[in-house]
Amino acid sequence: MRHKAMLWEPLAGKKAHCYLCAHHCRISEGDFGFCGMRQNTEGELFTFAYGTVIAGHVDPIEKKPFYHFLPGSRAFSIATIGCNFRCGFCQNWTISQSSKKDGGTEGSPLTPEEAVRRALENDCRSISYTYTEPTIFFEYAYDTARIAREKGLYNNFVTNGYMTKQAVEKIAPYLDAANVDLKFFSDASYREMCKGTLGPVLDSIQNLKKNGVWVEVTTLIIPGKNDSEKELRDIAGFLAKTGRDIPWHISRFHPDYKFTDTPATPADTLKKAGRIGREEGLEYVYLGNVHPCGDTVCPECGAVLIERAGFAAAKTRDLSEGGKCGRCGRAIEGVWEP
Repeated sequence: MRHKAMLWEPLAGKKAHCYLCAHHCRISEGDFGFCGMRQNTEGELFTFAYGTVIAGHVDPIEKKPFYHFLPGSRAFSIATIGCNFRCGFCQNWTISQSSKKDGGTEGSPLTPEEAVRRALENDCRSISYTYTEPTIFFEYAYDTARIAREKGLYNNFVTNGYMTKQAVEKIAPYLDAANVDLKFFSDASYREMCKGTLGPVLDSIQNLKKNGVWVEVTTLIIPGKNDSEKELRDIAGFLAKTGRDIPWHISRFHPDYKFTDTPATPADTLKKAGRIGREEGLEYVYLGNVHPCGDTVCPECGAVLIERAGFAAAKTRDLSEGGKCGRCGRAIEGVWEP
């Protein structure tokens, strides 16, 4: 469905400057932006990422992953096609690398009102804008999030973070949490493997926190690409300076898309990254696809607050109402049910 775009301005010669994401596309009349989903039609910018979804599922919130945001709850997860990165290691590439420009299948109709209704019918506490890049379907997410908030639902983004300050400030009043992929700490790697840059991702992490959005960060550890001690320490150090309370999810890579010749991440590499994260001062570090990996532990006294098995919050132990450690009383940062 074509819909009037947000966050753009007209330029001379019927061009349009899109400042939704950090590519800042200057789009000539009739052309699409980098995402392949926003088109200039007679000097006005329209998006095709509105009102149709390529995926709509009920997920445990831990699958996103969020570990300090409504643990044990369910999220209604929606996505359209499209992305503003070109990662060769993308695990959702069949939908993220599809676009209107390239004739990709747009999916099934789902209005913002219907998305909220389905979330409520399935006893979800939040709507998750995920699987592909929510910045691409920003207008759809924005309208849905506003309605969801009115109905008592929370909203969260699972994002690559390649959005502008204006986009963050626009969505922040209706966005409760964001899990940002921090893929590398190298601008050259972002340019080579994602066709983006590092700076805007770092800015988004900081801007989201400044605007009151709960932030968690995920790094997919790819052998030979971002698993050096220096790069892992740079990532963890940046996060610790931004906020020691930021949960860092360290995920295991498995061969996919254009990276089928790259081996899966060894468990020892994940454990090394976890050690580095703690050494750099992060209070909550979680390892993906290794066991044990998912328990939330009080950084003050070591009490196990939430036990997890896989994507499920298996058991809340010493986490009291309001998010405090039941043993020592320390406030545990996050978004908890009252």
